[in-house]
Amino acid sequence: MGVDVVPERSPEAIRTFTRALLRDLQALERLLDEGLIETGLRRFGAEQELFLVDEAWRPAPVAVEVLEDLNDDPFTTELARFNLEANLSPRVLEKSCFSDMHAELDDHVARVREAARRHASEVILTGILPTLSKSDLSLDNITPRARYHALNEAMHAAGSGAFRLRIRGTDELMIEHDSVMLESCNTSVQIHLQVSAEEFAHFYNVAQAVTGPVLAACVNSPLLFGRRLWAETRIALFQQSLDTRGADLHMREMSPRVRFGGGWLKRSVAELFQEDIATFNVLLVTDIEEEPFAVLEAGGVPKLQALQLFNGTVYRWNRPCYGISNGKPHLRIECRALPSGPTTLDEMANIVMWIGTVLGVAKAVPDLTERMDFDDAKGNFMAASRLGLRSGMAWLDGESGPSDRLLLDMLLPLAREGLGDYPISQGDVDRYLGVFEERVKARVTGADWALRSFGSLKRAGTRSERLAALTASSVRQQKAGIPVVEWEQAELHEAGGWKHNYLRVEQYMTTSLTTVNQEELVEMVAYLMHVRQIRHVLIEDNEHRLVGIVSYRSILMLMSEGRTRTEVENMPVSEVMERKPVTVTPETPTLEAISRMRGEGVSALPVVKDGQLVGLVSETDYMPMAYHLLEDALQGD
Repeated sequence: MGVDVVPERSPEAIRTFTRALLRDLQALERLLDEGLIETGLRRFGAEQELFLVDEAWRPAPVAVEVLEDLNDDPFTTELARFNLEANLSPRVLEKSCFSDMHAELDDHVARVREAARRHASEVILTGILPTLSKSDLSLDNITPRARYHALNEAMHAAGSGAFRLRIRGTDELMIEHDSVMLESCNTSVQIHLQVSAEEFAHFYNVAQAVTGPVLAACVNSPLLFGRRLWAETRIALFQQSLDTRGADLHMREMSPRVRFGGGWLKRSVAELFQEDIATFNVLLVTDIEEEPFAVLEAGGVPKLQALQLFNGTVYRWNRPCYGISNGKPHLRIECRALPSGPTTLDEMANIVMWIGTVLGVAKAVPDLTERMDFDDAKGNFMAASRLGLRSGMAWLDGESGPSDRLLLDMLLPLAREGLGDYPISQGDVDRYLGVFEERVKARVTGADWALRSFGSLKRAGTRSERLAALTASSVRQQKAGIPVVEWEQAELHEAGGWKHNYLRVEQYMTTSLTTVNQEELVEMVAYLMHVRQIRHVLIEDNEHRLVGIVSYRSILMLMSEGRTRTEVENMPVSEVMERKPVTVTPETPTLEAISRMRGEGVSALPVVKDGQLVGLVSETDYMPMAYHLLEDALQGD
């Protein structure tokens, strides 16, 4: 995605780019056939994505300004103004390579943190930022780069309208969004492992087989918009946020652009590129000046720009990559499944474990595809995403068991053996695999910590305050550098005070609504008010559009008019409700909402977004604010 793209997606531009793409694929096949891909060198690298948050622990859209302050190549933009990425230097698997990368990672994070402070912001490493709200995902927060706007337009053109999410966990989330910005909810640590052309198919299959079990101990994204969903909700969110398949094509078997894959790789990396080009349309185009075969004939190495740009728009969880280092072409496997955080130490433990496991299993199980069904590898990946270390795993020869036992009894020893074949510092291996092992033994992942902390705060403060406390506690303990297995639970006071959590209506509005249809009986409304101890019932039509509101006062006035019981029992709500009620949006500032309530003489405001009813704010919701104001005033005296 670092390539400049051409905004125009005319049929002619797409055809021109497609010709270049096919030529690049043919050039890659020639590189493979002639043995020109670098071999005998084992490098690894990583990319760190992160969030920027403001003093209220909410997304801070200042990434462009922070990057201008940093003014350095390792740092680059991401889709949203509140994300950025740091690229870590590729390293050979030798000596203190892991601790050296860890030091570089800490230095990058510290530099971003220092620059962020100059813009009243802070850095957090997390798979999904707990305090994100849907309003943060407007196009106002898209990074002002042509390629991101082009991606949004291309995804819209390729799909069937709105981007839809439906994720079920402890809670359920069902939303629609009008842009590709849903993707910006995710941040990850992406691991690159260089492999030779001859071994690529075997190593890629091994990576597919081990990513699920390793992910089970790395999960760190259990919350989205305050809903408790999957242990690694990123997996479902990323796939659905970039899904261009139309719902009306349900009878066709179509592949999502974000995917695990459909089967074992048989021969070479070219098969993956061939499959993707045959399956997916071109989304982005750029001017390609290079003629790859001319470069080859001249003894050079082609950049394969068209292939690389296209590959950046197909999101395999283990993605093949082509690159050039020191004038030599090479191949890498990029693991995209592991989340950012909870700490840089945990991240390095995850990196070392994934690399070690790939190396160890590749050596110990040369006949992997004969001993394991691909569907089991895919099932393991999905189970780990949903349940983390509570998942069960299938393994070789039909064996299965709990994920923690597979990791402790089988994969950790293999990871040690795999890394033992390289001249790597034993202290590094022991340190990072030890952190990973302790996490598995204690069954404490970032997701487990977040859910336990969130649960412990269940009866304290508003949901917005609880999510802010979770975020603040994460930042505090990340700075301490201690692994997540040693983290304390979050406490409400870490949210930084009540004021930050009453800035906008969406932070405290009630979203569990009591509604009835306009044709429903008034008696039902009175019953609901009594049973649920509420003073307002919202009235919807069949499309869930707000058409009115009934207050407890309206029911009392009806009874005082001397109506007979029969009249009241048979009366539809439409005859009693307040039509065209005063409404606000989730983004409405609190002071404006209070002013509207006072000015209109109402005690409740329905919250409407894009014509749909999404919440309710009433006088009761402002009672905590009034309490805090009174407390502050009395303490001031």
